[in-house]
Amino acid sequence: MKTIQILSAALLVTLVTACGQTAEPETPAAPAAATSTSDAGPKVGDKIGESDAEQAAKAAEKKAEKDASIVAKAVEEARIEAELKARGIRSIGWEDLMPEGEEERLAQMYQSQMASLYSGSPIAEGSAADTAMQIGTFNTVAALDGVKVRIPGYTVPFEYGSKAEITQFLLVPYFGACIHAPPPPPNQTIFVKTDTPIKLKDLAQAVWIEGTIRTQTQNSDLADAAYTIEMTSLTKYEY
Repeated sequence: MKTIQILSAALLVTLVTACGQTAEPETPAAPAAATSTSDAGPKVGDKIGESDAEQAAKAAEKKAEKDASIVAKAVEEARIEAELKARGIRSIGWEDLMPEGEEERLAQMYQSQMASLYSGSPIAEGSAADTAMQIGTFNTVAALDGVKVRIPGYTVPFEYGSKAEITQFLLVPYFGACIHAPPPPPNQTIFVKTDTPIKLKDLAQAVWIEGTIRTQTQNSDLADAAYTIEMTSLTKYEY
């Protein structure tokens, strides 16, 4: 009997030990941290901005483009001049309309006007004296009479409206003359007439006028002109 009890006790100890050694569930291994391939921003030693060599290269490229544009424009102007010459047309500027000594005479006239304005009593707004006076002369360059010319300028129509068909207008050397600013001198104002009616939509756009110029005076409510052009062509002025 004693032997059976010893065996039973030994068996019980064995079972208890086996139960105490039950395997714990395995915990899944944590995945390895993913290696970041994205750029986390500038790091020590990274280049910031452009190097002197890169800046110099870009500056040289821009200069080359500008030079190429200037050359292309000069070539185009030379082509146009050759084409005009072949058609017997002369390109002129506004200074070509001024006879010798006219600039000095005009400067003296402006000085006299300023002196008279500031020497007397103030001019009342809306009075007869409160008007945009046209200063200058009708002196012209006789050699231009009857010459076919091409000249750039701004248009000042006598009629306004999107549907207005114009056969007569003034050509002036700067925008706003006769409208927002005093008229230029008569010999810096050209009266233009054409047989074919045109529409002047954008007065701020400079144009090229081609035609025969005459040393012929024309008077209007806007300004007096010392020259007249019988226009044959009007084209947009490309800046």
